[in-house]
Amino acid sequence: MEKAIQRQRVLLDHLRPSLSPSVSDLSASVCLAGDSAAYQRSAVFGDDVVIVAAYRTALCKAKRGGFKDTHPDDLLAPVLKAVLEKTNLNPNEVGDIVVGTVLAPGSQRASECRMAAFYAGFPETVPVRTVNRQCSSGLQAVADVAASIKAGFYDIGIGAGLESMTANPMAWEGSVNPKVNKYQQAQDCLLPMGITSENVAHRYGVTRQEQDQAAVASHKKAAAATAAGKFKDEIIPVVTKIVDLKTGEEKQVMIAVDDGIRPNTTLSDLAKLKPVFKKDGSTTAGNSSQVSDGAGAVLLMRRSVAVQKGLPILGVFRSFAAVGVDPAVMGVGPAVAIPAAVKSAGLEISDIDLYEINEAFASQFVYCAKKLELDPEKVNVNGGALAIGHPLGATGARCVGTLLHEMKRRGKDCRFGVVSMCIGTGMGAAAVLERGDCVDELCNARKIQPQNLLSKDAL
Repeated sequence: MEKAIQRQRVLLDHLRPSLSPSVSDLSASVCLAGDSAAYQRSAVFGDDVVIVAAYRTALCKAKRGGFKDTHPDDLLAPVLKAVLEKTNLNPNEVGDIVVGTVLAPGSQRASECRMAAFYAGFPETVPVRTVNRQCSSGLQAVADVAASIKAGFYDIGIGAGLESMTANPMAWEGSVNPKVNKYQQAQDCLLPMGITSENVAHRYGVTRQEQDQAAVASHKKAAAATAAGKFKDEIIPVVTKIVDLKTGEEKQVMIAVDDGIRPNTTLSDLAKLKPVFKKDGSTTAGNSSQVSDGAGAVLLMRRSVAVQKGLPILGVFRSFAAVGVDPAVMGVGPAVAIPAAVKSAGLEISDIDLYEINEAFASQFVYCAKKLELDPEKVNVNGGALAIGHPLGATGARCVGTLLHEMKRRGKDCRFGVVSMCIGTGMGAAAVLERGDCVDELCNARKIQPQNLLSKDAL
């Protein structure tokens, strides 16, 4: 044992000259952090990537909701402006704005996002780009900014999401390469999302009743959260116009509440709905996510910069994973992506206190929760896309904000959270976030077993 201790002392002596001036001493004793071995704590060095603000618009029903007459750039601009105003951030300091978006033509949407940045008060020196990983685009944007900060490209960035499913409905444009007929998985990339939902339900035995129950629960939780004012911290009111379809009259309105939530939804109501995608299927309009319009934005920084500016840390970006799955059952993506992201963070599923899993379809949401054996009390506690809506490119940013604001409300009993979603063409994405104000106070850590010796010859 003496040899092992001496060896550690020698190693520490070699390391000591290169230590940060803020680190006065190192101990060779067992780490008391309580995290699993792979989980690296680096907060003391200030190089964590942290989230200091996360806001969104209300989510509204496409073609008939509050944003049906709102231009996409007028959806994005208010949330970009909010992250500046609510943090008093100098817009010149932002290194990049990355916007997740799916349905609009790429060049057009890229121009709209650049225009939105100008509306929000950003100078011409701040660049903007878009990213499209379908339903995970908003989360991918946040992950891209986190990775760029970690790589040292810049210290401050915004990951955002935008979708107007009123302006840009889901539709295939142009012809399909006939080569696709030679590859089954390529063919499956073209399956309507509702058919993939039916495939999940059939392959994994998710019943119609289970799906309808999930939808009812989503609406009731979202309605309760709205009534309790839980979404007020994340929703930025948007002043816009509504045009009367019959008279053409315009009136100015302020949209500040999600308009797709149906508090009185019941199982008997949903049972009356007919399957939409398959005659004898189980996927209906009532147990599928709502087609929606909306936007969100997440402000990320290097921890040392956030501390220097005196900004409260809402969360810490710990890990991200994107995975591929069978396109025919693309909805199973979270069941694969969540374990990958959790492992990457050096954690276990049992360490996660809260989940925000996109409810693209009740079938896939029910399957993923059952497959991972998640505690229902930890999943989508304020409802999900079945009630709130799913504006494709904005969903990831919305989920990050919803998760972190709920984690903040729950306090020390809620340390780690996960955002995840399935992705069209057969993928899944997930990210692990840590509540910001408990990063150095480990309240739910697991007990660490005694360390093994450095090597067998240490004796």
